Amino acid sequence: MSIQWFPGHMHLTRKAIAERVKEIDVVIEVLDARLPGSSANPLLAELTGHKPTLKILNKQDVADPARSALWLAHYNALPGTQALGLQATDGLATGRLAQACQTLSPGRGGLAKPMRVLICGVPNVGKSTLINSLTHKRHAKTGDEAGITKLEQRITLADDFYLWDTPGMLWPRISVAQSGFLLAASGAVGRNAYDEEEVALELLAILRQAYAPLLEARFKFANAAQMQDEELLEAIGRQRGALLGKGKINLQKAAEIVMGEFRSATLGRITLETPAQFAQWQAAAALLEAERAAKKAARKKPDS
Repeated sequence: MSIQWFPGHMHLTRKAIAERVKEIDVVIEVLDARLPGSSANPLLAELTGHKPTLKILNKQDVADPARSALWLAHYNALPGTQALGLQATDGLATGRLAQACQTLSPGRGGLAKPMRVLICGVPNVGKSTLINSLTHKRHAKTGDEAGITKLEQRITLADDFYLWDTPGMLWPRISVAQSGFLLAASGAVGRNAYDEEEVALELLAILRQAYAPLLEARFKFANAAQMQDEELLEAIGRQRGALLGKGKINLQKAAEIVMGEFRSATLGRITLETPAQFAQWQAAAALLEAERAAKKAARKKPDS
């Protein structure tokens, strides 16, 4: 299954970013620290590629610290890029963000040349919560659902620091299949765009390989790493009482339980990908794209 979700307001957001970026000094991209590669928008990179970028790994408090360190090193090694790990409710975030932006654009600052920043991110990465924390006001609606922010707005963080907030935006075609599943698991994709059971199975495949002890501790059973994904989903449904008649498991309910546990971080501190894994997924997706393009070209080629 390929997960795709690009509703109409995202087309408008893409146009708004393309216009706004002309007068922006720094781009802040808010990422989900539990999926830092999959929540990085390649379309945003195309639109703002020539601008200094600050990558914020948000939800740092629920991510795996060891894997977060790998991702911060990865992004900090990129040219014109700085990366920070944050928790959206961090009271010191304003100072850290301002300092990082100043480093990326040292020529800006003061009333004559105010810092102009565009903040972006895929849906449900906690961007609105971060903005509210930065301003100590409720500028943006928040919630555990994709697509809450729908309009661009300008926010003044200081007399010489302007922040433009944009709605959460994905990209028209998610070619890395694993990223589609992880985005769905995190709540970045609308519920009508995916099958919960299939996403839960993909999520469990990662969890049982990398975080089996957390699954065992949370759901009170042993040998999670040795179980098949379907068997694991059934065991979770049975343990939580997600039952149908005659002892059958309500797999839909079990899937909702699995994703709910991940989103609420009750399973523990988890990061679903490493930079090396994500690079492998990208390479495989690029190969598939090349094969599709070659087949399409061959179909269009006139008969000799």
